[in-house]
Amino acid sequence: MLRSIIFDMDGVLVDSMPSHADAWITVSREIGVEISREEIYEIEGANHILGIQWLFEKAGKVVQPHLYEEIKCKKVEFFNANANITPFDGMPGCLRDLKQHFSLAVVTGSDRYTVTDIIDTFFPGVFDTIVCGEDVHYGKPFPDPYLKAVELLGRGKNECMVVENAPMGVESAKRAGLFCVGVPTYVPPSRLSAADLVLHDHPALYAYLEKLIPMNS
Repeated sequence: MLRSIIFDMDGVLVDSMPSHADAWITVSREIGVEISREEIYEIEGANHILGIQWLFEKAGKVVQPHLYEEIKCKKVEFFNANANITPFDGMPGCLRDLKQHFSLAVVTGSDRYTVTDIIDTFFPGVFDTIVCGEDVHYGKPFPDPYLKAVELLGRGKNECMVVENAPMGVESAKRAGLFCVGVPTYVPPSRLSAADLVLHDHPALYAYLEKLIPMNS
């Protein structure tokens, strides 16, 4: 029986990945790496450590441990100063409906300061638990973030469902042994083929989620 729904944040709850991509592109240029938005969307969901490792590998450079925090801070600072973030149309109302019947969680690779600001602004009081990038050592595509959410929710895996929009997020959810619904916000639907169900867009997602609400409630 479904009792909890776990959402990725960027690209599922809010249209924010273009701003994240702009921040990564700006920071990467400072270390001599040219990347595209499409490349960033492929690693969406990874925490900052994995993102930084990927940037240095792409540049053929070795990451010096002391640089992690500096690069992360530059990326977060640029994002917070320049981001243009809006919730997807219909998402706040959909979550309010779901909240009456399910416990809800967020699992994201973003830092807690950014996540708290976004959730408090657009979805106050909606989520029962939030797992951020710094809450686990191994972020997406490892299963750890979703396993952490299941633990915090106090549910069995068979009582939880994940909504994701990124390949690494889908992989993380499936490796955690969870049913996963994919919505292809920034990548082609084929890139989410590992999900149990891939929906066309957010309106299709809302229709699917609304059908999960018990009829006799």
